[in-house]
Amino acid sequence: MNFPKDVKYTKDHEWARVDGNAAVVGITDFAQEKLGSIVFVELPPKGKAVKKGETVVTVDSVKAVAEVYSPLSGQVEEANESLKDIPETINQDPYGQGWMVKMKLSDPAEAGSLMTPEAYEAFVAEEEAKG
Repeated sequence: MNFPKDVKYTKDHEWARVDGNAAVVGITDFAQEKLGSIVFVELPPKGKAVKKGETVVTVDSVKAVAEVYSPLSGQVEEANESLKDIPETINQDPYGQGWMVKMKLSDPAEAGSLMTPEAYEAFVAEEEAKG
């Protein structure tokens, strides 16, 4: 399983790559693996304001429908429209081409509440131990 060092993580298995007052957001390798083949992605409109913890994207897979919660508060600046045609990109490259939204952050300090790669890796190990 992949835990890139340049992103921060949530306990709901989202990631954020923060750069100043901007962030790119997606779901983790662990999340896409648990969901299985992703078949549909519902993306937010540009300009949508979201608060940390609110649903920002909905993902349908062969196993389930999952809510993707915004790891940070801000405004959607761009959604990855290519996922509408090729949703399986999330399964193939969750931290790269499978990104979901780019946001302008309303409070960049919120990023301090996200997990480090090491903390997230330990969290995933606990989740897997529980079965």
